[in-house]
Amino acid sequence: MKTIWAMIGPPEVILILLVLLLLFGARRVPDLARSLGRSLSEFKKGREDGEKDATDSSSDSQANDGKREIDHKS
Repeated sequence: MKTIWAMIGPPEVILILLVLLLLFGARRVPDLARSLGRSLSEFKKGREDGEKDATDSSSDSQANDGKREIDHKS
């Protein structure tokens, strides 16, 4: 079964770009693309940081050999 991205060809991409151009105007499309690129890079950075934190916390828990520290409140 083909995915939706495999079925989209050059004519469809051109049609989508023309619709975007008509909806937002020639001035607004580059701004939208730029902000989309920044958002995507921030998302990737956050995901990588989250994976790094998860890896760090799992290695910390393995270093403690399953022992838990108990905080005593006075």
